[in-house]
Amino acid sequence: MLGAMARKTANDDPLAPVTLAVGQEELLLDRAVQEVVAAAKASDADTDVRDLTPDQLQPGTLAELTSPSLFAERKVVVVRNAQDLSADTIKDVKAYLGAPAEEITLVLLHAGGAKGKGLLDAARKAGAREVACPKMTKPADRLAFVRQEFRVVGRSATPEACQALVDAIGSDLRELASAVSQLVADVEGTIDEAVVGRYYTGRAEASSFTVADRAVEGRAAEALEALRWSLATGVAPVMITSALAQGIRAIGKLSSARGGRPADLARELGMPPWKIDRVRQQMRGWTPDGVSVALRAVAEADAGVKGGGDDPEYALEKAVVTIARAARSRGRG
Repeated sequence: MLGAMARKTANDDPLAPVTLAVGQEELLLDRAVQEVVAAAKASDADTDVRDLTPDQLQPGTLAELTSPSLFAERKVVVVRNAQDLSADTIKDVKAYLGAPAEEITLVLLHAGGAKGKGLLDAARKAGAREVACPKMTKPADRLAFVRQEFRVVGRSATPEACQALVDAIGSDLRELASAVSQLVADVEGTIDEAVVGRYYTGRAEASSFTVADRAVEGRAAEALEALRWSLATGVAPVMITSALAQGIRAIGKLSSARGGRPADLARELGMPPWKIDRVRQQMRGWTPDGVSVALRAVAEADAGVKGGGDDPEYALEKAVVTIARAARSRGRG
């Protein structure tokens, strides 16, 4: 998926008259802007940068900003959320696309949906340089992103280290990028899983949810490995049973909910929209019986952890295996 992440049109000069950054991933949109600004400033240190929101770009404003000045200064005009521009301003932008001004680089940030699609089509038709900035909802995309971050700075990180970083940090791309920067700055040589573990995986909440995610996905071996790692780094067993219970309840809630858009379901079920997407992926293979069996297993483990049994670690391992098996109940039936 890396291609889609960093995909640009053949015209890949950041100083092209118009750059179109399309998508909803804030970090990638910001980077698209920074790349153009850096190129403009390298070409002319006095470049004037105007960064505008839709309410700041009124009809006529673009004409003022792009009219020739006595000093022929280089300008970068950034328009954020271009899909929200008023109809009159969109007319201005479309007219400008037909005859872009010298020494001016226009950067349009567009969410990429149906709203304001006319402007998107017009910019593409006019041959704008395009940078794709899609939301990274899939763990595989985030993994590719982390690998690319290491590659760009010329550092090697093992596949296990990249995976551990994604598991520990989660879905926030900014956090992932800053974690890579920190590791690169602090660690010499190849970055491996042990290093990532030292820095990040000890975050109790992150690692207990990793156990739960792997278990409800039916990945027993990985869930057990994550469980042992969590316990070894001092995560309280009760946090792990709590994460397991939350993971299974989320699957139960979502499988009994009516269909709908993630945003609507998120409100109805009290979960963030990204969580709805993740739980939808995890639901495959689960049956209502499987959910009941898994919840019973967590209740037993919880009792074992809170003093009802001699060996909390064994109680948790047993629960993890039972949950992973329940996750694949449909496949076996």
